[in-house]
Amino acid sequence: MGNWFAAGGVVMWPLLLCSLLTFALSIERGWFWLRLGRQQPGLVPQVLTTFSQSPQGAIAKLKQYQQLPIARIFLVALTLDDATPEEFRLALESAAQAELPVLKRFQTLFETVVGIAPLLGLLGTVLGLMRSFSTLRLGETTGPAASGVVSGLDEALTSTAAGLVVALLALLLANLFQGLYRRQRAFIQESGGKLEILYRRAQRQGTISSRVYLPGQGP
Repeated sequence: MGNWFAAGGVVMWPLLLCSLLTFALSIERGWFWLRLGRQQPGLVPQVLTTFSQSPQGAIAKLKQYQQLPIARIFLVALTLDDATPEEFRLALESAAQAELPVLKRFQTLFETVVGIAPLLGLLGTVLGLMRSFSTLRLGETTGPAASGVVSGLDEALTSTAAGLVVALLALLLANLFQGLYRRQRAFIQESGGKLEILYRRAQRQGTISSRVYLPGQGP
């Protein structure tokens, strides 16, 4: 492994940095999406059911899961003072927009690695070919000149392969997390719509006032 790394030349160091960065960020994002996948599917139906019976109970439930984006979004709308149905909808939408950077965190870095890694590999290719040509002597097929050519070509091919491998892995991870982000965005829109419907129905039926109080507060 050490010989292979050394054969790639100087560009292997930034490629190593890119690979370590990709690995670390993928662990963080993987844990983030795993936590959401485990907790959110059960939380939202409970909150919607509880809200129909007790808005304060729904708020209390959401406050236990404030680490989840959907809980923070719902809390913004449900704790809005004297909210009309239109204001309730706008609160949901603005809170959802505020959570998008959290859901897309590090996506730009993954895309940057996808773009940089092949270029670093190409740079290593150019440097390796320059090294090969610099040691090449007309008519010499053996000896130091031939060894220099082989070493330069080895550097060129190794750096190219390493750059492509890093870029491919980063691309796969970026697409995976982008797909999870799109599913989560659709889930937020669907859940927010259901909560808005319940809020409008409750107001029409007179089972809820235009103000939802926090637990412990009075009217």
